[in-house]
Amino acid sequence: MHIAILTFEGFNELDSLIALGILNRVKTPGWRVTLSCPAASVTSMNGVTVHAQSSLEEACAADAVIIGSGMQTREIVGTPELMARLKLDPVRQLIGAQCSGTLILAKLGLLGGVPACTDLITKPWVQEAGIEVIDRPFYAQGNVATAGGCLASQYLAGWIIARLEGEEAARNALHYVAPVGEKEEYVARAMGNIVPATNSPRSEQIRRSA
Repeated sequence: MHIAILTFEGFNELDSLIALGILNRVKTPGWRVTLSCPAASVTSMNGVTVHAQSSLEEACAADAVIIGSGMQTREIVGTPELMARLKLDPVRQLIGAQCSGTLILAKLGLLGGVPACTDLITKPWVQEAGIEVIDRPFYAQGNVATAGGCLASQYLAGWIIARLEGEEAARNALHYVAPVGEKEEYVARAMGNIVPATNSPRSEQIRRSA
């Protein structure tokens, strides 16, 4: 089971690395989480350079994909050669987008008439793309999910774990990273956002295909 986190030049560390950490709490054999980049390495908005663990092409074949945000998202969606490499398919993949990653999802035509979450800076750009933006941290319909706000990355990671490994696995992963003294409250709030979006027959199909 491969989960790819699309991570571009100028990426937001909170989006990519929090999701990476939470998703890697799953220790199922064959479970693999990678940072998928358009080049051998990319540098974050705060100057942190990471090496790609998989390519964009490998991400297009992954079981689940998270599209992270960053400072250069508008340049990304304005680069046809780069966008052409993103051949994502919500019929066979779980696809989540974080903050300005929602703009990439919109420009790929994968949101349709589904409302979406994003950050406040990206909101007008997503609306210009014809997508209704809702005032929520997380929303999912079918195999597509969006999250708004850097720390909402927990919801995307938890949603993917719940869909692929079950709700208990998601609770366990979130419980591990939750602040001490607030774990039960933290997990309950997170799962309150995630659980309504996990009850889909597609989750069983993806799990069996691994």
